[in-house]
Amino acid sequence: MKVILQENVEHLGHIGDIVKVAPGYARNFLLPKGLAIEATEKNAKSLAHTKKHLEYKKNRVLEAAKQLQAKIEGLALAIAHQSGADEKLFGAVTNMELAEHLKSHGLEIDRKRIVLAEPIKHLGDFTAIVKIHPEVSATLKITVTKA
Repeated sequence: MKVILQENVEHLGHIGDIVKVAPGYARNFLLPKGLAIEATEKNAKSLAHTKKHLEYKKNRVLEAAKQLQAKIEGLALAIAHQSGADEKLFGAVTNMELAEHLKSHGLEIDRKRIVLAEPIKHLGDFTAIVKIHPEVSATLKITVTKA
């Protein structure tokens, strides 16, 4: 089934792309959430007309992502955790905890967009990648200290 994407969908395409997907994926996920519309002849003709609007929306989303990237890279999170001998943490710092700390700083980031190579289990300085947009990623600085 062919659909026209109305939003950026990770691993699928960008706004305005015509992509072929499984019928169930389109029927149960893309169409109900408003992420895509069916690529009929009528919609394909109207796509040419709405291409300008989609291009404007795409540029606006990209610009917002770049602004968010600047905010994230200007931020350094300091997280205090209980630790034992050898500077090992009781538990670990995960992307869920990082998302909560970002939320307390006024940045609403989904935890699935925060990529850690592995959970942080030691005291020290670390970095995490935040995938804001398919074309924009930010580097988050994290300092884990003893509570």
